[in-house]
Amino acid sequence: MASGEDRPGVANGPILLVEDNPDDADLTVRALKKNNLANELVIARDGVEALELLHGEGANRRLQPQLVLLDLNLPGIDGIEVLRRIRADERTRLLPVIVLTSSAEERDVIQGYRLGANSYVRKPVDFLQFTEAVRTLGLYWLVLNISPMPPGS
Repeated sequence: MASGEDRPGVANGPILLVEDNPDDADLTVRALKKNNLANELVIARDGVEALELLHGEGANRRLQPQLVLLDLNLPGIDGIEVLRRIRADERTRLLPVIVLTSSAEERDVIQGYRLGANSYVRKPVDFLQFTEAVRTLGLYWLVLNISPMPPGS
């Protein structure tokens, strides 16, 4: 995929990956690079850091990502609470949030959608399947989807 700068209407804002597992974060970085997604990737290692990036004020300039990839199993503030707070804040209410997690628990899926997740994707264990999942997510959410929040909004 070419960068968003090459094609009008293609999202080129940053992606916020909220992931505490360094191996999963590395896998996501590798999958994005393998699929030539040129968006900057910002990694938050827990829910607190994610919310500080998204709702930062003053010296902590607020990150305005094109997309959030959110793990549910986070230390401190878990992904469900992060999603709840994203949707409760007017500045981030419309931000596309994709739950990208290892949990396939029905209650997590239902709660994620109930709180406003745009999509729920279970992380494949196999690298090739994971790479394909990231490629498909990137193609849809960064190329095809029209976001209600243009970069810099």
